[in-house]
Amino acid sequence: MLRTALAYGAIGGLIAGGLLSIVVLNFEGAVDQYGMAIGYLIMLIGLSTIFIAIKRQRDVTQGGVIRFLPAFGLGLGISLVAGIVYTLCWDAALHMIGIDAFVDKFAGGALQGKTGAELASAKAELESFRATYHNPFLRLPITFSEIFPVGAIVSLVSAGLLRNSRFLPARAAEA
Repeated sequence: MLRTALAYGAIGGLIAGGLLSIVVLNFEGAVDQYGMAIGYLIMLIGLSTIFIAIKRQRDVTQGGVIRFLPAFGLGLGISLVAGIVYTLCWDAALHMIGIDAFVDKFAGGALQGKTGAELASAKAELESFRATYHNPFLRLPITFSEIFPVGAIVSLVSAGLLRNSRFLPARAAEA
């Protein structure tokens, strides 16, 4: 199962991290308006490899049966690997943009329409965010913590559904 977790996790992380990098680097307006929704949708697309891997493990390797805990463990393993790959992809994209440019481009929108004390407070918060993002020991765990909980939920749902051998059973090979 380790090989499965590494392979499907790397694929899922590359899908999620690659798509997120493409969106962040190229689609400024869409990210501003719907950034969170687009981000989580991209994560779900990448983490769909969890469902595929558990189903393949059940149908091909284990003869059509898998218990909940092994399926959930496989899903968490894939989530862990995907989270690491996603984090590395995001960090590479962030360095292509530049950390200061990223903060100015995406978090700077929070300053618009504010005046006086509200503006000063927002600027202080923005500078705190900038300092946090310059520290890789804070930035990398924050990025990992964005995707891993989503992977844990996908793992939980996938393991719960696929432990039932009647749910999407394997097709018999036709002669």
